[in-house]
Amino acid sequence: MVQATARHLLVSSEDQCQTLKQQIVDGADFAEIARAHSSCPSGAQGGELGSFGPGMMVKEFDEVVFSAPLNEVQGPVKTQFGFHLLEVTSRA
Repeated sequence: MVQATARHLLVSSEDQCQTLKQQIVDGADFAEIARAHSSCPSGAQGGELGSFGPGMMVKEFDEVVFSAPLNEVQGPVKTQFGFHLLEVTSRA
């Protein structure tokens, strides 16, 4: 089964998500932005989610993680939890 590693951040609004994405694109460190702004407990680890397979995350998350290019910030991705920025760090 395919496994991926990714990091993400979670915020409550699409506007905030877009603002944070632009900061990262402009050179801000993803992990620092996640630690400062993410409402997910993974924010304390810079958004690191570890390794997981298809079906272990919500559908909207899986669709991005198992198709997006590696090491590029994706999002905003809306789920029932809020708005995410995702970065797939590996897939095998």
